[in-house]
Amino acid sequence: MKPLLVAALCMLATACHTQELTDSKNKEIVLQHVNVIPMDKEMVLEDHTVVIKDGLIKTMGKASAITYSKDVMVIDAKGKFLIPGLAEMHAHVPPVDDIAPMKEVLLLFACNGVTTIRGMLGHPRHIELRSKIESGEIFGPRFITSGPSFSGNSTKNPEQAAQMVRDEKKMGYDFLKLHPGITLDNFNAIVKTAKEVNIPFAGHVSSDVGVWHAIDAGYASIDHLDGFVESLVPDIDKIPESERGLFGLFIANKADTSRIPKLMQALKGKNVWIVPTQCLAVRWMGPSLSTEVLLNEPEMVYMSKETLTNWANAKNNTMSNSKYNKEDAQRFIGLRNQLILACQKNGVGLLLGSDAPQVFDVPGFSLHHELQYMVDAGLTPYEALRSGTVNPGIYFNNDKIGVIKTGAIADLVLLNGNPLKDIAQVKNIEAVLLNGRLFSKEEIQKTLLQLKKE
Repeated sequence: MKPLLVAALCMLATACHTQELTDSKNKEIVLQHVNVIPMDKEMVLEDHTVVIKDGLIKTMGKASAITYSKDVMVIDAKGKFLIPGLAEMHAHVPPVDDIAPMKEVLLLFACNGVTTIRGMLGHPRHIELRSKIESGEIFGPRFITSGPSFSGNSTKNPEQAAQMVRDEKKMGYDFLKLHPGITLDNFNAIVKTAKEVNIPFAGHVSSDVGVWHAIDAGYASIDHLDGFVESLVPDIDKIPESERGLFGLFIANKADTSRIPKLMQALKGKNVWIVPTQCLAVRWMGPSLSTEVLLNEPEMVYMSKETLTNWANAKNNTMSNSKYNKEDAQRFIGLRNQLILACQKNGVGLLLGSDAPQVFDVPGFSLHHELQYMVDAGLTPYEALRSGTVNPGIYFNNDKIGVIKTGAIADLVLLNGNPLKDIAQVKNIEAVLLNGRLFSKEEIQKTLLQLKKE
């Protein structure tokens, strides 16, 4: 996946100017008569006023009880719904030396109500980008970044792998990203050193490692449900990795679902969080959406022709593989749905993530698809929303994000409909408040127009 991903990211070219947005650091922003969905509980606080100052929720309460000064920006939000900003917990920012294409990805996320991203393919310039976002010099979601990934190519031996961990910790990355191909010895060296220097690790589960050892090792998150299908297949050690398919696509029909409770118990016991990225599985590997249908989706106008060609080739190559069977692929998607729902029912932490930009996953837009796929898997709209709001706050040990309350960070999305009744309303955006700035519907539409490709 990595070469394809890098190619897609590098196709993103600069298309926007710096946003001139209303800044609550200079002027209070007041949302009047809004319906607040605080997300720490499944409820709607009707007819509330929310006062924002210095990027924080200064005060909130029933509209009739809240007063504010005259020198403020008042937004009449009657009939609208306010939710915390969404977190894309498996995002990608171009791992290149030029910051310009990074800004474009950030804007696509922001236009879709994404106010926090966890970058899963790091680069030295991401440290600088993170700093500029925090200072307000660059407008975009709050950025949690991994370092350059650990893989079969980047880790040559245990000593080198351990030194790479120490180097990334020293450089200031937030966590380590693990890709496939890591040998067991190298993995053990990574884990031992990561715990010594106190840096989390997350991502893929290498075949040599396996999901059971990965869980015991203490992954901060396992992404893509990687290794889950394999853990359910009897005598998996007798099936060569080359015959399993990505995330177990070609062997899902061999899974013994009676093993799911044991997997859930292990994940819960070790507090391993899960980022399903069901969006990637459905749109890339699933048979329900054809390449032609995906290419004609409205959001594809924000990706270059070369990127779309690469994505189409990736899907077509998967479906033309002699091991690919449409009925088995649909069972694979169904099994993943079963695993997602099992995580929810067994108290295993779910985090919202779609792996964008990646095959037919356009930044921001794909997270709306992911929410729908989680509901399709059996979660309620509230449970799906929690995975992108409250749960990331718990994951990051930050009770000021992902909720709406006095003193919380005012990363917010104003919607024209109630997402607790219809999850699709999450994309019915009226405005986004991010890092103290108001990004209005008009400004969002103007930005998206500028981001369109020829």
